[in-house]
Amino acid sequence: MTKLQTGIILSAAAFFCLLYFGCDTKPKAHQQIEQQRNLNKSSTTIDALLKDAKSNMDVTQSATILGLETQLREATADSVKIENLKVLAGKWFEFGHPEISGYYAQQIAEKQEDSETAWSIAGTTYTLCVQRAKVEKIKEFCTERAVNAFESAISLNTENVAHRTNLALLYTENPPVENPMQGILMLVDLNKKYPEDIGVLTNLGRLSLKTGQFDKAVQRLEKVLTLEPNNVDATCMLAKVYEELKQGEKSSALQAKCVALTQ
Repeated sequence: MTKLQTGIILSAAAFFCLLYFGCDTKPKAHQQIEQQRNLNKSSTTIDALLKDAKSNMDVTQSATILGLETQLREATADSVKIENLKVLAGKWFEFGHPEISGYYAQQIAEKQEDSETAWSIAGTTYTLCVQRAKVEKIKEFCTERAVNAFESAISLNTENVAHRTNLALLYTENPPVENPMQGILMLVDLNKKYPEDIGVLTNLGRLSLKTGQFDKAVQRLEKVLTLEPNNVDATCMLAKVYEELKQGEKSSALQAKCVALTQ
């Protein structure tokens, strides 16, 4: 029997095992990462987050939150509750807890089920939590809820590219273990479908700069400036790209334009 035949038989056997017995053929390290993520996801609740956050507040912050929570409990009209929730979300964000701010933003979205904007705001707030979280269980808490929020926004308006872009960016911040390229692939697919979308191009340019793919960054960001000559993000990023490429003249000109646009 040849080595090729042996390889085919072993592959077929592994596949049969997976289908028939439900065997897990993933590498042990991969399994451990997934198990840890599943543990993290199930070990955090909003009550636990609130308890921990409140235990580390100063007197003024505690009094502020207590007063707002009391107003929320006493509110009867949905319109008043929503306004109270907005204030609570803002205060928690101000106090450095985007995970709790996101929770209250989600509460607003649930009361305004047909508002894609409310769901988008909730998703964005949770994404900021993902970016800033230093504790893995908080990052997973926010990731799961951000996905749900953006998917809710997408379901309300399937043609709004921004919602799909935001979901893709979330996956770049905290990639799924089973598909680490998911966010980038989503952005590439969006770029194919909407080749002149400013948000998609800008974010692809940002990722290209971050990963050192400077030629791709130039291509994408230059296209943004062709479509929107005074786009601040593209101008400022492109200045950095040309600096990395040692093209000082172009970099200086764009840096000056960046400063002018941001003043």
